[in-house]
Amino acid sequence: MDYDWLIIGSGFGGSVSALRLAEKGYKVGVIEAGRRFEDQDFAKSSWQLNRYLWAPLLGLRGIIRFTPFKDIFIASGAGVGGGSLVYANTLYRAKNEFFKNPQWADLADWEQELEQPYATAERMLGVNTVPFDSPGDKLLQDYAASIGTEDTFCRTPVAVFFGEPGKEVADPFFGGEGPARTGCIRCGACMIGCRVGAKNTLLKNYLWFAEKLGATVLPNRQVVDVRPRNNGDGRDGYEIRTRSPGLFGGKDRLLTAQGVIVAAGALGTNTLLANCKHSGSLANISDRLGQLVRTNSESILAVTTPDDSLKLWQTVAISSSIHTDADTHIEVVTYGEKGDFISFLLTLITGEGTRYTRAFFLLGNAIRHPIRFLKTCWPFGWSRKSIGLLVMQSLDNAITFRAKKRWFGHGVRLSTEQDAARPNPTYIEAGNKAANWIAEHTGGIAQIGVLEAVANIPTTAHILGGAAIGADAEHGVIDHEQRVFAYHNLLICDGAAVPANPGVNPSLTIVAMTERAMSRIPAKV
Repeated sequence: MDYDWLIIGSGFGGSVSALRLAEKGYKVGVIEAGRRFEDQDFAKSSWQLNRYLWAPLLGLRGIIRFTPFKDIFIASGAGVGGGSLVYANTLYRAKNEFFKNPQWADLADWEQELEQPYATAERMLGVNTVPFDSPGDKLLQDYAASIGTEDTFCRTPVAVFFGEPGKEVADPFFGGEGPARTGCIRCGACMIGCRVGAKNTLLKNYLWFAEKLGATVLPNRQVVDVRPRNNGDGRDGYEIRTRSPGLFGGKDRLLTAQGVIVAAGALGTNTLLANCKHSGSLANISDRLGQLVRTNSESILAVTTPDDSLKLWQTVAISSSIHTDADTHIEVVTYGEKGDFISFLLTLITGEGTRYTRAFFLLGNAIRHPIRFLKTCWPFGWSRKSIGLLVMQSLDNAITFRAKKRWFGHGVRLSTEQDAARPNPTYIEAGNKAANWIAEHTGGIAQIGVLEAVANIPTTAHILGGAAIGADAEHGVIDHEQRVFAYHNLLICDGAAVPANPGVNPSLTIVAMTERAMSRIPAKV
């Protein structure tokens, strides 16, 4: 075998798996489709598309990819470190409803089971509370007061080293064993890529220590097939076929391993496993694959103020949050001074409607407010003047990934459809009310996702599920220890395993779940 364990993906689940398996004495390889970034390699602005966007067919190998479907528009991370390169550093624990969701509630006392893994994850990721206020926080707090939920306002727990702004110091998190760090300068560019070295990406903790223990990271390789050796159930190990992502992938490379951790992110994992199932490589994967896909019940909005005098960008990416009700959580967001590209994803806010009516509502708004509409079409300076709103809910809703044969080439592609019993919302009233209130009190322009306004397609930065934990293969894809039903030494450790909407940013929960799963694997003999 080339490796004892091969891990597909280097994001939260993959990096945790790499460290914990390396600590147990295993020879570990980590395959990552994206490139490796040092701090100075990140884009200086979102207009540096080759360093910001991931679209390998166009030669772009940045840190964020956008994937449209009929029912959802997905933003996800790319590169060594996965979503930690581009996420907003925000690390809440899941809401209580998450642990009690019927999909997995009977399998364990999940709140108790994950208590220690959560604590470990918070220590490893360097979680601390934002230590300062910003104008965006004040706006959100004032809005909460106006609706009677001011007591829910809080600063966010984030994975950022604050220290002295701009000053590099020896590792402050792991007794000097980790990399040197530089204090946050409040540039707000966490989601463009932290060039300062203040953001606690996985390269600063889990992956750092995994590589020190001998784990090998293989960037710029995309896994296209996973097949048990000798056509078995994994007892004899696996063959993993990779190629370079892009239009010309070059020659395939075959690797072997005794065990495989699939951690390619919810979208990547569902795509890979659907192809493996339909090609016959992993034919016995549960037919529940692609079911219970969660969007975290999200909506993304923004308000652009008349000028940049408030300096809304001078903070971290997400600095505070409120609850408008027991199920709905709203955070304030910034992309820094140079995140203007994101403005193309937003347009004038529209009200509730259908796939066939909302475009007409947008047209009506544009006709009634032509100057406002034209201002939303001008991207330059947008991020200096704008505040984003990320709305999340813990409600039990879902969509489904369906595998369909590709029009061209081999394999299958994913399409979406709404869950018939519990459809994903395409409009969240609480988000629109918050955006309209902030716009009214700042003289700004409220905006919502272009696809939501035009086609009733909401946006999520936290796609989850599709290979969820269940009691058996009739109810899920993996068991309570995240092992794939019907196969040996094949685990899923990323957002695809998450069985319910956490109602908050899910990264900490993915790490905690993976910590628990890795604790069940014995040390190498």
